[in-house]
Amino acid sequence: MIVTSALRHAAAGSAAMLLVLSAPVAGAATPPRTTTAAPALGPGSVTEPTPPARRFVDPARLDRPGTQVQPLAGAPALPTPSALSWVVADAGTGEVLAARSAHRKLPPASTLKALFALTALPRHKASERHTVADEELTGIGEGSSLVGVKEGYTYRVSDLWNGVFLSSGNDAVHVLAAMSGGWESMARQMQEKARSLGARDTHVVSPDGYDAPGQVSSAYDLAVFGRAGIQDPEFTRYCSTAYADFPAGSWSYGIANTNRLLTGADGVGRYPGLIGVKNGYTSNAGNTLIAAARRGDRTLVVSVMNPQSGGGLAVYEEARSLLDWGFAAADKVRPVGSLLPPKSPESPERAPAEARAVSVRGGAGAPAAVPGAPAPRPDGAAGEAAAPAPSVVLPLSLVGSACAAALALWAWRRRAPRT
Repeated sequence: MIVTSALRHAAAGSAAMLLVLSAPVAGAATPPRTTTAAPALGPGSVTEPTPPARRFVDPARLDRPGTQVQPLAGAPALPTPSALSWVVADAGTGEVLAARSAHRKLPPASTLKALFALTALPRHKASERHTVADEELTGIGEGSSLVGVKEGYTYRVSDLWNGVFLSSGNDAVHVLAAMSGGWESMARQMQEKARSLGARDTHVVSPDGYDAPGQVSSAYDLAVFGRAGIQDPEFTRYCSTAYADFPAGSWSYGIANTNRLLTGADGVGRYPGLIGVKNGYTSNAGNTLIAAARRGDRTLVVSVMNPQSGGGLAVYEEARSLLDWGFAAADKVRPVGSLLPPKSPESPERAPAEARAVSVRGGAGAPAAVPGAPAPRPDGAAGEAAAPAPSVVLPLSLVGSACAAALALWAWRRRAPRT
């Protein structure tokens, strides 16, 4: 009886211990039942910026001569500019909506100043002052457009950039290039900048765009430069300025932007929402233009090189027709190319968005759960690791030990002599 009672008490105690240890502790974290993402957080969240999604396009399509466009149902008719080469693209995504001979190498004239600005703008603050030396104005090409920079005069860097963008002043380019390493060094820097942007048709000889043997670009490359430029607030401020005062010692005079789509000069109507970018002309290049405009939440960039009819102002009207078409057709055509630089083959694959997204409290959205990982806490805060479920191994081992002890006691009592 004593042994039976001992066994009964041991078993009961072990069972009670098992129930106590296996029950969840109040307030302890329980393992998640699912691995679904936490609900999106409210407005004001901070997440890692998402680059434009790339849609598949035939990478060789823009290498073909002639007009390239892939209209969908309801797409407006594409205009037929007389320019030797042109491109119309979405500045946000970089998608080329349509193009003609996009990679045809042609002299760019002063549209090359957009690449000059991309290269030299970061080197000097706008408020910096510089006194012009005589040698900085040597070598300016005959017949160049000038803003009126004079040796011995002191200018702010912002004045010189107004001279570059508004008056297309080759004298201002020469001074800024001298301040940034010199003429030949600037040509090399511009070449490197073009390659870094994925512009491979451009060969820089004269940084101001003045005709020089071997100096070429393409409508594709000019669109790349325009897109890159309007992503820089300082570049955008200069290229969209219609009028400014240029200093001349103790006085100043007014200068106007020669981009007629911006000013409406010479009977060319202003284009609504125009941002800039840069126009050009030489007898060898003809008229060239990079133009960008914003309408609603969409920004387009177009480049036009050397119209073959319509006179000297045709480049603006052809750019206008391409911008109008691009805004009307943006969601009704398949892209025929991209202004984004090609992905480097040796670059590592992008980590999954779920693993890279970073959310903070109040963020726009929580990252999706990684399969197999614990679900995030619903309040969006960084939660501690979920406590594992209590193990049943320890209680079972205690039960076994209690039973073994009871059996040992029973065996000892059987061997003990009776009194």
